[in-house]
Amino acid sequence: MENGTIYLVGAGPGDPDLLTLRAARLIERAELIVHDGLVDRAILATARPEARLVSVAKSRSKHTLPQDDINALLVREARRGVDVVRLKGGDPFVFGRGGEEAEAARAAGIRVEIVPGISAANGAAAAAQIALTHRDDASIVSFVAGQCKGLSEQDWAGLAGRGRTLVIYMGVKTAPQIAEKLMADGLAPDMPIAVIENACRPAMRVLRGPLAGLPDLIADEAVRSPALIIIGDVTAREDAALATLLEEARAS
Repeated sequence: MENGTIYLVGAGPGDPDLLTLRAARLIERAELIVHDGLVDRAILATARPEARLVSVAKSRSKHTLPQDDINALLVREARRGVDVVRLKGGDPFVFGRGGEEAEAARAAGIRVEIVPGISAANGAAAAAQIALTHRDDASIVSFVAGQCKGLSEQDWAGLAGRGRTLVIYMGVKTAPQIAEKLMADGLAPDMPIAVIENACRPAMRVLRGPLAGLPDLIADEAVRSPALIIIGDVTAREDAALATLLEEARAS
């Protein structure tokens, strides 16, 4: 029996309209879809009725399947001759552990194809109309995971500050440590930040404030994942533009 193919597919930030054509076509014809918890139900609903949907959703405190077991599942199904669509929120190679799954497939002699998606950072920023780079405010963008072992020991020097934008994935639960770490490394307490919850979905919220107020903002607004934290002057441009318009209106 000929092996199937494993497709590592980026589902984008949540809106089915933001799927790539390649991703949409693979989902529509898939026999088996192994998906993360961040994949929106509206995207899963585009699969054909007879498709098998297997959730391997992960949370901070509970993993439905450990990563090694997910790898084994993908390989096992492909060896049965099944083409497997491994569907991931955002892009499979941006904090999606797609690299590990691709390595497992290659080690097993299984063909693997990567289908990139709009990353959560790009999708969330676009939906909130926050330019991650801007000629006046930021020429450097960095992505970090806020939910890693040894967070306080990580070296984030130079990732945030004037002229830079820092995007933090999975940072809701560790927001107090993140704010403390960045300010201890010299970032100003009044550095503007934005928290984007449920990006590209009907329930999307964009919350803004200063870095020092990040923990309280998340607690007071009961922010829940999926959410991204963006730190940098670019997050305040919309407010600054509105303030300028109001000032001009008053002057006239």
